[in-house]
Amino acid sequence: MSHLLPSLAVALSLALSFLPAAAALPVSAGCGGATTAIVDLRSARGPSPMAGQTTSIEAVVTAAFGGADGLGGFFVQQADAQRRHRPGVPEGLFVYAPKVRANAGDLVHLTGRVDDRYGRTQLVLSGGIAVCARGQTVTPATLTLPVATPAVLAAHEGMRVRLPQTLTVSDTHELGRYGSVVLSNGRLRIPTQVAPPAEAAAYAAANALNRIVLDDGSNRRDPATVRYPSPALSAANTLRAGYTVRGVEGVLELRYDTWRLQPAAGATPEFDASANPRTDAPARHPGADMRVASFNVFNYFNGDGQGGGFDAPTNRGAKTHAVFVRQEAKIVAALRALRADVIGLMEIENNGYGNASAVRRLAAQLGDGWRAIDPGTARLGRDAIAVALVYDSRTVEPVERAATVSLGRRHRPPLAQTFRRIGGTRAFTVAVNHLKSKNCPHATGADLDQADGQGCWNAARTRAATRIADWLAASPTGVAADGVLLIGDLNSYAKEDPVRAFESHGYANLVTRFVGDAAYSYVFRGEAGNLDHALATSTLAARVKAVHIWHINADEPVALQSVPDYKTPAQRSSYYAPDAYRSSDHDPVIVDVALDDSGTGPASGTNRGPRNSVD
Repeated sequence: MSHLLPSLAVALSLALSFLPAAAALPVSAGCGGATTAIVDLRSARGPSPMAGQTTSIEAVVTAAFGGADGLGGFFVQQADAQRRHRPGVPEGLFVYAPKVRANAGDLVHLTGRVDDRYGRTQLVLSGGIAVCARGQTVTPATLTLPVATPAVLAAHEGMRVRLPQTLTVSDTHELGRYGSVVLSNGRLRIPTQVAPPAEAAAYAAANALNRIVLDDGSNRRDPATVRYPSPALSAANTLRAGYTVRGVEGVLELRYDTWRLQPAAGATPEFDASANPRTDAPARHPGADMRVASFNVFNYFNGDGQGGGFDAPTNRGAKTHAVFVRQEAKIVAALRALRADVIGLMEIENNGYGNASAVRRLAAQLGDGWRAIDPGTARLGRDAIAVALVYDSRTVEPVERAATVSLGRRHRPPLAQTFRRIGGTRAFTVAVNHLKSKNCPHATGADLDQADGQGCWNAARTRAATRIADWLAASPTGVAADGVLLIGDLNSYAKEDPVRAFESHGYANLVTRFVGDAAYSYVFRGEAGNLDHALATSTLAARVKAVHIWHINADEPVALQSVPDYKTPAQRSSYYAPDAYRSSDHDPVIVDVALDDSGTGPASGTNRGPRNSVD
């Protein structure tokens, strides 16, 4: 049969020569000419089947973002009457045309090259635009959060959509920097705040399906005017996480690996501040005779203590004395408003306890009678930042000695001091802590991220928690006090191992008891959780009357804080106020105690007075 093979090859060659070549996409010069439907340029998944080819399309401009600060083009969508409704395939498209002006509502005829760039399909305009009709509209698709799968979003990429729900602002981190906010159906929670680590991955996956970025149609960084909330963001016109919003509509796109809504003409979101307004500091419980607060003071660095030294080799704190003064005014406003007797501080400059030290200066700024606890060491550990304790000597007094303990080379030491009311008989110990962060440099072995939601250094934090609990059990201040109140930034959320380690040593989780699982003091990547804790031994927990988290920082836009100060002179003016709001990135935790009252505290979740935790 071998003699038949050459003949077969010739026949096959002849047959193939009569097959038609792949048809070229239509190109036409003006309105009504031959065009390609947008759906034929797109695919349900992956790149365009027509990438690299040139064709003409005719579609309605849904949003235009030209100019120096825009996105370099405009969005078009197939007119309703011409849509194909192919399942999973979008019928909208971004047209890259940085030098061409387009107007929303125009039906346009245009020609360009199909291009897959940055994970999306776009059309690169190769000529001008022919306007075929004006005042056109398209029917927006309806989306609701959470979506079932990412494919739901992909099926509408480049198209105008509306979300009919009342949504919640979950994050404002990029509001001042890039003009965008994260929206979700209800508040997003850190997975390990509400679920054990074994369930964190599933909770995180659910969060990912319940978020979308409301963008501003611009690539500009640090815009002179931030459009949300109307008419513009300022210190007096804030946009807090926890606000609700209606009327969300725009063009859906995937940009910078994030699903975004770019604003469409005629669509104005309506934000409602009543869901999470700014509040005054909570009033002290009427049955309490002592208030203790915990506050991360966001790298309070006072240079050399003499108005200079701000060019020291550190990446923390203010870079000039002028910025420091602005930072200090906000921190002092917050601390004074707490009306506390004892305050535990984190992230204060670790520059000793002399007259020029950061902690002595801050105590002096709080007013007459305020003092700083001196542990009798030149510094507290080797880190650039440390914990500290300040107190109002007019209402409380320290008993015996301050105490600290080494937790190892990579850890910040805690600080403990026993206090009693002036003229009182009972005393209790306050221990302030700042456990190692979740950042990963130098982590190895068990300290690496175990993909369970607890981040890096979880094993180290857990060991430190056990060490602290054992140390406090031995009455390190020299006083067998009526209990211990352990406060501070534990860099761990409520269901994580370090917090559970303290609980296993008999500490009651006061924030969980009084505020609930929805408590939060910090927002990270749009998810809220409680890094700042108050835990007490059983004897003291019985005397706790109220616990509050005052939401002055975590919900506020980063643009309103004073450091780092990258802003223009106009922004430094409009974004700044010498008040408590965004004085830090953590919210303060407040504990009201009936120290010399023999009665027991209220049952779980029975804070009296204003409730400042927003669910």
